[in-house]
Amino acid sequence: MKTEDISTNIDTSRPDSSATHRAYIELRRMILIGKYMPGEKLKIEALRKALNTGASPIREALSLLTSDQLVERLDQRGFRAAEAGRENFEEILKLRCTLEDMALRESIANATESWEENIVLCHHRMVRSPRDDIEAFEERHKSFHMALLAGCNSPIMLRYCSQLYDLNVRYRYLALRSKNYLKRDIPKEHLDILDAAIARNPDLVSERLLSHYRQTGAFLTGLLAGTL
Repeated sequence: MKTEDISTNIDTSRPDSSATHRAYIELRRMILIGKYMPGEKLKIEALRKALNTGASPIREALSLLTSDQLVERLDQRGFRAAEAGRENFEEILKLRCTLEDMALRESIANATESWEENIVLCHHRMVRSPRDDIEAFEERHKSFHMALLAGCNSPIMLRYCSQLYDLNVRYRYLALRSKNYLKRDIPKEHLDILDAAIARNPDLVSERLLSHYRQTGAFLTGLLAGTL
């Protein structure tokens, strides 16, 4: 996952900030990919040994991840990876569709040649990324989706969209374990979104993007309900 997503709350003037940065990035990655499962206790001593760092950077990283909604603080009992479930996923999907629709339409309205060149480049890199390297693909997948929104000129909205992407991706790692998920022609869905964006057709690109999300959402909802 990209290090540029790190929380801006890290005080880089402090001597241990680089250790906190590294701990944040690695813990975030392990939670997103399911190395630490939803609800799993995150013990400071075990994490300190696993990441070969001090307890203080681990605690600070966990606090930052609490702000990211990826970790939950337990009263007087430490931390755990955030819980996951159907209601949580449906809330994430609803917010994601609402905010990205707003950001996407504004991005299309502000479209420039450099914005267009960037989404084409990000799509090209995503297509060329080996699908068997899931983490590398997810990094480029996120870059493509965020590039579509990049012209909205709203840093706060982009930050929320990025955070919602990360919350959603935990569930998509679950979906990737199911062979049925790969029956969709996802590359075509991405290409159709790209074509509509290049055509600068806000209604069409919004329709295709939200359909892309909702198809994944319907699959994951069924998976979480144990029907798939």
